[in-house]
Amino acid sequence: MKDFYEANKKMWDEFAKVHFESDDYNVKEFLAGETTLKPYELQELGIVKEKTLLHLQCHFGLETLSWAREGAIVTGVDFSPQAIKIARQLTEMTKLEAKFIESNIYDLPKNLSEKFDIVYTSIGVLCWLQDLKKWGEIVSYFLKPGGIFYIAEIHPFAMVFDEEHETELQLRYDYFHNDTPMEFEVEGTYAVKEAKIKQNKSYEWIYSFSDVINSLINAGLKIEFLNEYPFTVYKGFPFAEKESDGYWRLQNQKATLPLLFTLKARK
Repeated sequence: MKDFYEANKKMWDEFAKVHFESDDYNVKEFLAGETTLKPYELQELGIVKEKTLLHLQCHFGLETLSWAREGAIVTGVDFSPQAIKIARQLTEMTKLEAKFIESNIYDLPKNLSEKFDIVYTSIGVLCWLQDLKKWGEIVSYFLKPGGIFYIAEIHPFAMVFDEEHETELQLRYDYFHNDTPMEFEVEGTYAVKEAKIKQNKSYEWIYSFSDVINSLINAGLKIEFLNEYPFTVYKGFPFAEKESDGYWRLQNQKATLPLLFTLKARK
């Protein structure tokens, strides 16, 4: 597994630099005071003022710092040293209070002892993890009794379809988990397709919805709600279109399907 993670870390180091400078991540707007948090996140997680919040797989910290603007006492974690470097630069630029830690999630208990009111993670995070059972245990480990876990993520069902087919949904990937990751050719990033990336292989794992839910239940968390949405926050398919609310929806398909889910659980 170490080789897979090292390859992915090299790739995310490159992604961090590209995304920091990309229009899709709206860093200039963020520095001018705009939030990167979505309306559903702000509504569903609610008031976070003066609450401690741990952001797992934070990339270069835009959402972490956006929660700081909402009044949370934030700590962001990512395994990419380049992403953490940029996150710390943004902390200085915005003059916000935040702590950022470079760590693989599975090693985090060795690097952080604090317990939190909220553990948060969002969009495109689970596919980089080999062991969801252990992930659930780590989420629980960092929560105070009564603490809240919140995730917004790509819906597992949407992950079975061919993301390259030009006109319609076509089955391509397995739905159920396999310990052996899928290998992909890296051609640009999801935000900047034309970017030149030296690390040309990435490795991802697939999970079913039951894997996600049971990993949290087995770690001692109680599910408070699960919501599914027919939109997502990025162009996951060539025939998706961005609508006036800023979300991407599938066009000219025979049926709607869930593209994103949110879940809240309590310890």
